[in-house]
Amino acid sequence: MNREKTFGDFLIAKRMEREMSARQLAIKLDYSAVYICDIEKNRRPVPDEILEKLPSLLLLSEAETEEMYDLAARSRHTVSADLPEYIMEKDIVRAALRTAKKHNVTDKQWEDFIRRITKESD
Repeated sequence: MNREKTFGDFLIAKRMEREMSARQLAIKLDYSAVYICDIEKNRRPVPDEILEKLPSLLLLSEAETEEMYDLAARSRHTVSADLPEYIMEKDIVRAALRTAKKHNVTDKQWEDFIRRITKESD
């Protein structure tokens, strides 16, 4: 039985890669071990304060940090924590997202868009 990767799965894996116990992580974050355990078991959403500290504590790469934000957002049914400010400060971004939603833009179309933007910035 395949299930989607959760934020808790991610946190456990990254913590174990760093050979860190849940208790050690809890101490570094100034939270109780029970609270961290609840996050890892997906019984409690991860607060922004913890999300902000995890990349440096767990030595996450940029890609791992983005995955962390996306998994946390999925668990909270929100937009990834690194995006709202960018979305809200740029009218054109909100217009683009609404247009894409209205026209049911496909993953392929988004991939082409990202490829075009990446080429232009090189």
